[in-house]
Amino acid sequence: MAFTLPELNYSFDALEPHIDAKTMEIHYSKHHNGYVSKLNAAVEGSPLADKSLEALMSECSSHSPAVRNNGGGHYNHSLFWASMAASKGGAPTGDLLEAMNSSFGSFDAFKEEFTKAAGTRFGSGWAWLVEKDGKLAVGSTPNQDNPLMDCSDFKGNPLLNLDVWEHAYYLNYQNRRPDYIGAWWNTVNWDEVERRLKSL
Repeated sequence: MAFTLPELNYSFDALEPHIDAKTMEIHYSKHHNGYVSKLNAAVEGSPLADKSLEALMSECSSHSPAVRNNGGGHYNHSLFWASMAASKGGAPTGDLLEAMNSSFGSFDAFKEEFTKAAGTRFGSGWAWLVEKDGKLAVGSTPNQDNPLMDCSDFKGNPLLNLDVWEHAYYLNYQNRRPDYIGAWWNTVNWDEVERRLKSL
């Protein structure tokens, strides 16, 4: 298969009580795995099977909805899992904090803007922190779109994302998306986010 489900760096229960083990298990093994399977089916036997996920995203307007939706689902979830870890959260330091201070005024101002982007995304979608033209920016995308897509209204180099599809939180939080967002901040792996920033 051209694309594979990435291994988690932690157990399903590692992010409790913020994200419960059952949600993690279903989200990873059913939802994300489903995107990978459907993406492979969509590109099988075509030149797209030899392309990187990032390349597919950058030209998604030329591809079928199956490639756009499932490729986006695969990319978005892969970044999402890697952006979290047990006993993390808090605030960033170093170059990432400096970039946030420069772009938003402070970490708290960034956090407020990101929380708003996640909380006000209508229906299913994602909130994002990206780098663009040497600055950081916050925005959101619908469904499984992401800022790498040429067809996205919000573009940039993804650094951090938050899944606000109901399947990401409904078992534990039901319709209380703000509670889920508030809890998620306790799982953010800022070291990984800063690594992404430095790799650009």
